[in-house]
Amino acid sequence: MHGRKGSFGYSPSRSRVGARWSGLSLVIFVVLILFYNSNGSLWILPIQQSPSASRLSCPTTPPFPPLRPSRSNRYDWGNLTQRYPVESFAQLPSYGAEKAPRIQYDFRSNKPKVADEVKRKRRQDAVKSAFERSSRAYKKHAWQKDELLPLSNGSKTSYGGWGATLVDSLDTLWIMDMKDEFNEAVEAIMEIDFSPKDMEVNMFETIIRYFGGLLAAYDMTDCKDMRLLDKAMELGDMIYASFDTPNRMPITRWNPMKAANHIPQEAAQQGILAELASFSLEFTRASQLTGDMKYYDAVVRVTNVLAAQQYSTRIPGLWPTGINVQTQDLTQGTHFTLGAMSDSAYEYLPKTYHLLHGTTAAPQYKTMATTALDAATKHLLFRPITPDNADILVATSGRATPTGTLTRDHSVQHLSCYAGGMYALSAQLLASPSYLAIARRLTSSCLWASSHAPAGIMPESFSMLACASAAPHNDGQNCTFDPAVWPPQQHPGFEKVFDGRYALRPEVIESVWVMYRVTGEEGWRDEAWGLWRSVERGTRGGGAAAGVRDEGELELELEDSMESFWLAETLKYFYLVFSEPELVSLDEWVLSTEAHPFRLRK
Repeated sequence: MHGRKGSFGYSPSRSRVGARWSGLSLVIFVVLILFYNSNGSLWILPIQQSPSASRLSCPTTPPFPPLRPSRSNRYDWGNLTQRYPVESFAQLPSYGAEKAPRIQYDFRSNKPKVADEVKRKRRQDAVKSAFERSSRAYKKHAWQKDELLPLSNGSKTSYGGWGATLVDSLDTLWIMDMKDEFNEAVEAIMEIDFSPKDMEVNMFETIIRYFGGLLAAYDMTDCKDMRLLDKAMELGDMIYASFDTPNRMPITRWNPMKAANHIPQEAAQQGILAELASFSLEFTRASQLTGDMKYYDAVVRVTNVLAAQQYSTRIPGLWPTGINVQTQDLTQGTHFTLGAMSDSAYEYLPKTYHLLHGTTAAPQYKTMATTALDAATKHLLFRPITPDNADILVATSGRATPTGTLTRDHSVQHLSCYAGGMYALSAQLLASPSYLAIARRLTSSCLWASSHAPAGIMPESFSMLACASAAPHNDGQNCTFDPAVWPPQQHPGFEKVFDGRYALRPEVIESVWVMYRVTGEEGWRDEAWGLWRSVERGTRGGGAAAGVRDEGELELELEDSMESFWLAETLKYFYLVFSEPELVSLDEWVLSTEAHPFRLRK
């Protein structure tokens, strides 16, 4: 507060005793205003603290009493009466003395040469310039809207209309040291209104883009900017209302207005695995930061359902993409994949284990992660035939019979390229060196597909031929390539391209970054730079970046689309791979499926 003495009516002629009592009264009054509402329950004001303020650490134990959002003129989702209230919440387990295993390579043993540092910084600056260009275009043409339309300079409402790109990219601004832009974005985010609207909300996207974005940005400020936590709690109360079902399973396509008007809604009978099982990081971190156990309780309920049925599906260890959320039956589906509709459900198992490492809850996630990865390795990975006999593995999909026989379709998705990073992290977390070898081959396959595609960018989905062998992954065998198999118009190695788009996805560079941080091998940075040049060259459109309609064409045609994950994930990973290893260290942070970093316990 500027001019504080004048504001408080300080007078040199006032007696010291009177001034002391006046000051004490003021302190008591301010404390009461800050911490108690008219009902006597704890709440907090959205206090801004400067990034230059004295360093404060994030809470090592959940706050008690639990924090609540500050009063405002907004709709209070926390006061909405639940039809099926939880009588007793599961509690976050306390941490023991056990330390998490080291994830990152010890870069202290590698002192970079001056020339290498100059090259690294030049590459990092190139990525930051691209981010600044896209960010400026969003601010100019789509500020506070969900997405920028980069070619027409318009905007698009995709995820509730709350400014998805604004929130999703917030922690990237902090990571890139764009603090002025960060503070401006936070001011705009404070204007978001989560009051009930008559619309269908995708709760999965709301959690990973908005809720995760707010919590991670708060973590990034070392838990100093209380405005962000306050807004996260406001949104969290709304999200939690979507869990108001008889079995407390979430309504993944949810109408806020119906909920506010107490109109019954049901969980999906034809649900999607990833939408049910991809909030354990966000909700666990929310309980750690706020002390409100309703979030962690929701995690425990879904995790227990997953664990109870993991061995009862058609492919034991894996869950199908299609599930019945309403009846909690995850066993009847026939389609299995590490890709779309399943991806983050598997990704979050080792990552939640990391977040909870050292607690009594961690072993459950370790067991589930190991079981799932071993089953995926056996059933969903194969070595493809390539002209250069590349020693690579790809993740595919398949259909299972009631007797458990899986027929793989040999399809490959750009989305599945996160799997290399997942296996690499798991190799360190679960002390399984074989996972790192798999991670290397999986990540290399995505780089192979990128470098052999016409524009140097891996297409959205395609198929490849598998090596003809019953041996697991055809290790050490020669996969004979016959040029006569490939029609002249096709690119050798790609059997069929189903979707030639590039939607600005991050999954390839995500795994490259993780591989670099885990192994310390500089070659991954060089691969990242080659990939960056192709992506930057192929997607520049208007004043920002645009998706590619079909990268198999000789002349690339751009789409009028820039998903929020371009700024939240893709450019963040490119920036981090060319950053100092201490920036967002994998030993200090765990990243969500939307690349939002959550602070780990030290």
